[in-house]
Amino acid sequence: MSSYKPAALFGPRPSPAPAPFRLDPPVLVTSESETSTRSSLTYVSDESDTEKPEVKPEQPTLNGASPRVSTLARRIHGWSWQAFPIGMGTGAVYVTLSGLKGHPGPLTKIETVFFFINVSLFILNSSTLLLQALLYPQQSRRLINDPVKGVFVPLIVLSFATIVIGIINYGVIPGHISADGIYVLFWIYVLLSVFVSFPMLMIWYNKPHDVTTFTPAWAFLIFPMMLVGVIASNVLRVLDPSQSRAVGVLFVGYFFQGVGFFMTMFYICIYILRIMTTGFMEGHQANGAFVACGPPGFTALALINLGSQARKMSDLPQHNLVSPLAGEIWFSSSVLMGLLLFGLAIFFFAFGLLPYWFKVHKHLSEILGCWALTFPNVGWISTLRVLGDTLQIPGFFVLHTIMAVLMCTVWTVLFGLTVLAFWKGKIFFADEADVLRDENRTADNGIV
Repeated sequence: MSSYKPAALFGPRPSPAPAPFRLDPPVLVTSESETSTRSSLTYVSDESDTEKPEVKPEQPTLNGASPRVSTLARRIHGWSWQAFPIGMGTGAVYVTLSGLKGHPGPLTKIETVFFFINVSLFILNSSTLLLQALLYPQQSRRLINDPVKGVFVPLIVLSFATIVIGIINYGVIPGHISADGIYVLFWIYVLLSVFVSFPMLMIWYNKPHDVTTFTPAWAFLIFPMMLVGVIASNVLRVLDPSQSRAVGVLFVGYFFQGVGFFMTMFYICIYILRIMTTGFMEGHQANGAFVACGPPGFTALALINLGSQARKMSDLPQHNLVSPLAGEIWFSSSVLMGLLLFGLAIFFFAFGLLPYWFKVHKHLSEILGCWALTFPNVGWISTLRVLGDTLQIPGFFVLHTIMAVLMCTVWTVLFGLTVLAFWKGKIFFADEADVLRDENRTADNGIV
């Protein structure tokens, strides 16, 4: 009886253990060129000519000369919901510019360019994330369930909100799209805000979270419902105020604005508690300080505009709704509340701006977080124009113009840095190992 033991490829061959029978040494048979490949190494015993299993070739390392994953695959796998703030920041530009006092005609063409850029980014982000869900479902689920990245999922609805406002400004008002179409879009937005926010809230609240790591960006889960009032006030600009459906849009706008505002204010209270405990936020979280400007700023804008539309509606006294003076009362109270919330938004803006440069990390890989400098501030910046009209204070128009110029400047800088980060692979670019891992899992699960 004889047996064999494969010889060691490197180092001296170990001595065989003593046995009551003779141990024949194994014979190492190689291919013609031993140094060129290790794939043909076969260990054969001198006692049997039966075929022995081949040693599988070693897989090339990820740092090899030829990558095994295409650049497109790494882009799709590395895409995230954090891409939507780029489009929202682009929408912030034309929303701010459209409210300028003495709006020049040629400026509308510039705003239209930004609008189509926003639409293109929305289509790009949505289609890429759809491809990711089809090709790499594990990564798609991972992003949704991630306690940090999952809060950005509702931003797809916020990005859609900026598109709806753009359609009103550059489609309905010029007469290219009917008011009936924008009325349908309003209800689509309301449904999206509910059916995206609530499931994400259930997923997010199903796990515990550390308050010491809190950032106002966690309130993004509520933001879609908070913007219903802003969308409603814009839709009412193109609806006939004598129609009953205008009253429905008004009430729905007030309802969801209350839900969104008070829920986000609870988040802001936690934000104050967090910075009292740990100090000002640092790194990429420093950008989140500007998100706190959003709830009071957008609510101030929504309340004043909704109140202004309410006093134009003949249906309120005609249908004996609340009071014959309901429209005037709502407008007056909305201006008062809007002014209070406007002051709070200014405070949070200064509170985030003063320590910002010393706390934020200047890394290209964190450029996506810097887009929080744009869209959360649109609310209180647009309120400047509304308060100027309501209170007849010309200084508000001057401040609004200055902030509009700054908004365009910030967008230009951020867009350039984002393109540079994308080109260098700092963002939206997954590691090869992560892509291969999910590809193997997809193949094992039989998902094509």
